[in-house]
Amino acid sequence: MANAFWCVVEDDRKGAPKKVMAEVIGEAARLSGGEVEAVWLTDKATDEGVKQLGEWGARKVWLLENAAFAPYRAEVWAPAIAELAKAQSPRAILAPVTSRQRELMARLAARLDVGLAADCMGLAMEGDRLIATRPVYAGKLLAKMAWAKTPWLATLRPNVFKPADAVPGRAAAVERPTASLPAAALKLVERREEVSTGLPELTEAEIVLSGGRGMKGPENYVILEELGGVIGAAVGASRAAVDAGWRPHRFQIGQTGRTISPKLYMGFGVSGAIQHLAGMRTSKVIVAINKDPEAPIFKIADYGIVADLFEVVPALTQEFKRLLEK
Repeated sequence: MANAFWCVVEDDRKGAPKKVMAEVIGEAARLSGGEVEAVWLTDKATDEGVKQLGEWGARKVWLLENAAFAPYRAEVWAPAIAELAKAQSPRAILAPVTSRQRELMARLAARLDVGLAADCMGLAMEGDRLIATRPVYAGKLLAKMAWAKTPWLATLRPNVFKPADAVPGRAAAVERPTASLPAAALKLVERREEVSTGLPELTEAEIVLSGGRGMKGPENYVILEELGGVIGAAVGASRAAVDAGWRPHRFQIGQTGRTISPKLYMGFGVSGAIQHLAGMRTSKVIVAINKDPEAPIFKIADYGIVADLFEVVPALTQEFKRLLEK
């Protein structure tokens, strides 16, 4: 539908949309008055996944289902969405801030010759214009921006926008357009291995524990993972820890890693370099644990503990176990 707000689906690669899509769809519905459509590129959509998008408020699901869409490759996805957008003329295209969508939306903006507001923390309609609020200077300031022409493209920071309330039984119409796929080029992915920690996904978790240089080595992250398992938290890392090879890059929080906005962030041995703060300073509650009372992270923390993390973490783990067993 022309002038609809599109939401590009981020899925779990198993045929279901991630819960962050409730936030994207909810915000799109608020801005558009309900004219929301989902665009889902996948090799294996499920009926349950389509049903979920409808219950969150998508009136239509553009389902582009093809084996060529997995694994994700921007050079395949971007042309397919751009072709559909040129044919259907959406007013806006929104997506969550994830590693995949960051790349995809930038390529899509270039193909459609429009602007992109990345990592948005607020969106509002002012008359007939969409105004985006996003961080600049590593999160030190917030800037407002508008687009010169449609479609308006934006990525939304997770855990910032109010999720749509699911309405059981609400269904979306399904369209299955065909996409012109580019000819085979370089084969960049020979094999994909999914590695699970058994903990929540970093960008969607309501509680995030982050370990910095103070963890002293990769073997010590097991104590954060134990605490995370008790309270249902994701475990991330600072850039210093990732650069040292202690954790894979997918766990890095910061300007050059993941952007998070959990209800509770706890930093253990994290100094609070500006690069790291840019990725987590919008957390609702920030707790810092560091032996150095002058660590910059204490300046933005809601609560701080000046102590050895190797004493604090086991004590927290035992206390949470005791409380949760009641």
